[in-house]
Amino acid sequence: MRHLKLETAADGFATLILDNADESMNVVSDAFIADMEEATKAIAADESIKGVILTSAKKAFMAGADLKQLVQGYGTLSKKEAFAFSQRATAMHRAIEQSGKPWVAAINGLALGGGFELALACHYSILVDDTKAVVGLPEVNVGLLPGSGGTVRLGLIAGAKIALDLLLSGRSVGPAEALKLKIVDEVAPADALIDRARAWLATSPDPVKRWDVKGWMPPQKKGMTVPEDSMGYMMAAGSLALKGYNSPAPQAILSSVFEGLQLPFDKALAVEGKYFARLLTDPIARNIIRTTFISKQAAEKGARRPAGVPKSEVKKVGVLGAGMMGAGIAYVSANAGIEVVLLDRDVPTAEKGKAYSSKVLGKLIEKGKIAQDKADTLLARITPTDDFALLEGVDLIVEAVFEDTGIKAETTRKAEVVIPSSAVFASNTSTLPISQLAKASQRPDQFIGIHFFSPVDRMGLVEVIMGKQTGKEALARALDYIAQLRKTPIVVNDSRGFYTSRVFQMLIHEGAAMLAEGVPAAVIENAAKAVGMPVGPLALLDELTVDLPLKIVDQAIAEEGDRYTPPAGTAVMRRMKDEIKRPSRKAGGGFYDYPEGGKKHLWKELAEHFPVKAGWDIEELKQRFLYAQAMETARCLEEGVLETVEDADLGSIYGWGFPSWTGGTISYIDTVGIETFVAHADSLAQKYGPRFLPSPWLRDKAAKGESFYPGSEPAPIEELVTA
Repeated sequence: MRHLKLETAADGFATLILDNADESMNVVSDAFIADMEEATKAIAADESIKGVILTSAKKAFMAGADLKQLVQGYGTLSKKEAFAFSQRATAMHRAIEQSGKPWVAAINGLALGGGFELALACHYSILVDDTKAVVGLPEVNVGLLPGSGGTVRLGLIAGAKIALDLLLSGRSVGPAEALKLKIVDEVAPADALIDRARAWLATSPDPVKRWDVKGWMPPQKKGMTVPEDSMGYMMAAGSLALKGYNSPAPQAILSSVFEGLQLPFDKALAVEGKYFARLLTDPIARNIIRTTFISKQAAEKGARRPAGVPKSEVKKVGVLGAGMMGAGIAYVSANAGIEVVLLDRDVPTAEKGKAYSSKVLGKLIEKGKIAQDKADTLLARITPTDDFALLEGVDLIVEAVFEDTGIKAETTRKAEVVIPSSAVFASNTSTLPISQLAKASQRPDQFIGIHFFSPVDRMGLVEVIMGKQTGKEALARALDYIAQLRKTPIVVNDSRGFYTSRVFQMLIHEGAAMLAEGVPAAVIENAAKAVGMPVGPLALLDELTVDLPLKIVDQAIAEEGDRYTPPAGTAVMRRMKDEIKRPSRKAGGGFYDYPEGGKKHLWKELAEHFPVKAGWDIEELKQRFLYAQAMETARCLEEGVLETVEDADLGSIYGWGFPSWTGGTISYIDTVGIETFVAHADSLAQKYGPRFLPSPWLRDKAAKGESFYPGSEPAPIEELVTA
């Protein structure tokens, strides 16, 4: 057996050790299942073995399925084949349960997905008392459900309410909560884990699960005739609708638990397998897994890092500007063990920036997530100052001063007098062209854009922008710095708004344009949230302020004149700022009112300024939001702003919250199918203007039947707006 080790002992208690020969983590794969089948068969047949301790040689017990294998199966697996795939793993677990020998899972680290399903199939489970040792079934997060008994066993062990909470949230729980929820049987210190397992086996436990005892009846065999059960499922169904899920996975999980608690055990497993097969062959699961797991992991491992450049490490970074962005960059850098010089116009301002780190750490201390001494050490790495001389010896500069070309140029010149000639200079600008800012530098080949997202300590994406003269060494060193911060990079080329800011603006402008057309503000917000956007465009504008998108528009007009067409929502934003005098939440109110001590709500007088008209179609509004952003992303690819579809999808999901069920803006086009996308875009262009008009390049791809991702097949439905 390649991925397992079986050790026998004189007391008759064998130890089966999970030890993936090819990966640092144990995962469920065809090879692993084959080994488990062989081991279980051998254990059942060996009369000298009286019981089994199942544990791991890795730091973790076991993660879930090999997601790469699942993605590769999309488009090639039929539902019947996907069901068979699920049932093989299910049969593996049933073989453990029905082996005639008691099995105890000694869970020495995290056990998630298929790993926790394996533990649930054992007759007893002991979880190591370690904060990193979490257990759970997070499959909903990748558009799937547990496919080898997870929904059925968890429902029977913990009850429907707890099972649905864990399955629908996808959250993992630590030892104390797992024990409280009764999803593990015992918690033990690491040095006592195996001894406790052996002690349990020494009690000669019954190796028959209760659902295998003759006469066992499903706990909810009366189905919806029991008022308490009926009410529980109705509330759960209502909760799904309230959360606006666009993936079919939550509904499938609810149905699987509901049916599983009413059916004979093996029939329940078969039903779960059918739901799993349906989800696995759906493009939504493929989209989510491909972008949020495979592409994300590849980016973090250096997929875009230039070859041939030695690995670098930032030991000292200079952060210029101690405002909200600079303060956040200083915190994440110090948290990564990097010495930080936080510079602003005066020391009190710089100290205010450092105070942000104190605030973040204070909250973490309250929650018990960091000790006071470690927090003090982190804070000591940040030096607030107004003295450029302290930048001596830095490996990297991250400039985060006010979005003004002149101010940035002056800051660049002052810093370059002091910093080493080898240092990389990065600007955190979100809109100003990097090639233009690099004109102030004496070393344009070492000048690059590193665009963080706010709040920096919670947003994982970083957009790296290559100027016209940026060298590959600067890119490699920027990516090495981002890797130190444990964030996810995408790499784009220079243009107005780069990629994320440019496409994000399509969302807010589309929302503003709808308001001008007479669509009720509440309908606009709800249409955006219905497709999976986390926040409506009008609420986003209030937080962003209309000043910022208007500044971008005015700058473009100044530079391009009549060649530039202002975005569709510009007129509404100008009215909100200049005529109505409600530019933002910060200014006291915008599209929403923000009563002190109360909940925000749409401004009641909004309809007086933007009268509501009849004739809008909610499905078309939803389509407009998705198409506007996807079309602009396609233009970024065509123009060379984006070089890879993976960067496009990662940037859209992690940069501004494009719905994860789509897999990202480009995956969305592929899922719809380029030919269908172009046809629908033409229809929208006729109604709403050239922003929806496909380019000849995109039309050519449609005519050739091409896709952006190799082998991508469009969804087998006429139109995909929501799933």
